[in-house]
Amino acid sequence: MNTVSHFTGGRRLGQSASFSVLVAANVLLMASTSAPSPIYPLYLERWRFSVTMLTVVFAVYVAGLVGALLTVGSLSDHLGRRPVLVASLLLAAAGTATGTLAAGLVEFSPEGHPQVGPMMTAVGTSLGLAIGGGLAGLLVQVSLRPDAEIFPALTLALVVLAALVLAIPETVVRRDAGLAALRRGIRVPRETRREFFAALPAILASWSVTGLFLALAPSLVRDIVHVRLGAAGGLSITVLFIANSAGGLWAARRSARGATLLGAVLLSLGAAGLAAALLFASPAVFIGGSIVCGLGVGLTFEGTLRGISDATPAKSRSQVFSAAFMVSYAALGLPSLAAGLAAPWWGLETTSYLYIAFIGALSLTAALHTFQHLASRPDQSRPSRLTSPVKAPDRRRHTSARAPLGVRETA
Repeated sequence: MNTVSHFTGGRRLGQSASFSVLVAANVLLMASTSAPSPIYPLYLERWRFSVTMLTVVFAVYVAGLVGALLTVGSLSDHLGRRPVLVASLLLAAAGTATGTLAAGLVEFSPEGHPQVGPMMTAVGTSLGLAIGGGLAGLLVQVSLRPDAEIFPALTLALVVLAALVLAIPETVVRRDAGLAALRRGIRVPRETRREFFAALPAILASWSVTGLFLALAPSLVRDIVHVRLGAAGGLSITVLFIANSAGGLWAARRSARGATLLGAVLLSLGAAGLAAALLFASPAVFIGGSIVCGLGVGLTFEGTLRGISDATPAKSRSQVFSAAFMVSYAALGLPSLAAGLAAPWWGLETTSYLYIAFIGALSLTAALHTFQHLASRPDQSRPSRLTSPVKAPDRRRHTSARAPLGVRETA
């Protein structure tokens, strides 16, 4: 049983301001995730890295994210959101922060509209990835040392946001089980498992697309599509994630499973477009395929997060979101690593076709699985629109209701 008591620890930011700070933190952490990708080809030339080595570097980074999620991803359910977020921002530890941010955005969502939290998690993630990739790509074009400029700027911004996070209210009472939480690792509660496992095919498909772009897009644009503009690789990432943001907003107008189904279909079409772009070395078709894929990623990401959030009890929210992001990051890193290892044997072009075919197969599987799940169990989720007529939860009858400015304790 959950009980709610009001926060009393001094003057803090209000609900809307706290929500905005968490959105900004999510955007900034994701920007720091995508910023290195456009710089990878420079490392290839500067240090004579191969495509294989670049994907290994990317996979090692993703392995760090997964390791953080496995060990400390759910820690904020025990120690509180604020201390975990502050530490994550100061260390630029995206793996530690992702589950906590997703949970916090649900808890500080506008009153009566908890679906806005998953929507802004999805949109903020894609927007941050777009900003990081785009800025780094532009710096590659105009600067001799883009890495010496963008990374110090990101560090300073993270420190400023950490200070702002100190001013938001705490929504979780600290429990004495912090170290025990590390030993338990990731666990999805029984009442969430059906929705969680139903979301897995779409999560795998959408994040495999993201891995293709973050790890290989700059090399593909330069070596196969034959675009020699230095900023092109970063801009291709930006195009994908701007479309991703649009897809997340589009998903807000649909039910959770309806958004996931539409996104999976678009991912299949986008994968076909990317294959055609490589076959004909067409920058225009590559951009079109990137836009369609981006819309698909945004729809599936927001839809799956909203479905999982609706099925998750408040006391396990950070843990469940960490589990979802663990699967996401595995899909982000493992296929791109396999592609990097295969490239020396089969060539970058053939390997890219195989990677895209893998994405297409995952996307079709996700579409079929989501359609079957929707047919077998009608979707009761609501659109995320702020304008939708949603009745505020009755806290007199449901003591587990979200209390953005209160403190939640599990008895």
